[in-house]
Amino acid sequence: MNQKKTGAFFKELRKEKKLTQEQVSVRLNVSNRTVSRWETGSTMPDLDVLMQMADFYEVDLRELLEGERREERMNPELEETVLKVADFSTTEKQKANRRMHWIFIAGLAAFILYFAMLIVNDGKESNLFDFVQGLSLGIACSTTILGVIMTSRNAAKIRTFKMRLLHRSNYQGTV
Repeated sequence: MNQKKTGAFFKELRKEKKLTQEQVSVRLNVSNRTVSRWETGSTMPDLDVLMQMADFYEVDLRELLEGERREERMNPELEETVLKVADFSTTEKQKANRRMHWIFIAGLAAFILYFAMLIVNDGKESNLFDFVQGLSLGIACSTTILGVIMTSRNAAKIRTFKMRLLHRSNYQGTV
């Protein structure tokens, strides 16, 4: 797939409808900058967004992916399968977002606990207070770092690298 060609096709479809990037971004619930990145070919929309775009621009999903108009229409069974994959992808993203929210909530709770312990402890020596403070500070810092890493744009690269390492170690273990 040629992303530059596909991006140019996105731009052509938008201009055919006489819309601005801002209007498309509102319609697809993304930022203006995201639409711009799609149209320059630097990034591609998620599958569920591509399905929305296909409906909105009244084109075939395959046309969007190939960056040009096609005479033949997509097989209805294939289109149904793609819709199911898009739904699954959306569901998985929602699950991941919920996990990240819980991680951030745990980190916030740990920070609050840490500062509460600082106030309550008031400089007294106590192994239990020191342990709970250290534990809460450790949880708070690690969840914050994990959240930043997982929500950054490099998270996909990190996950891919991790999977390659895991597969490599699985193969080494079976030899």
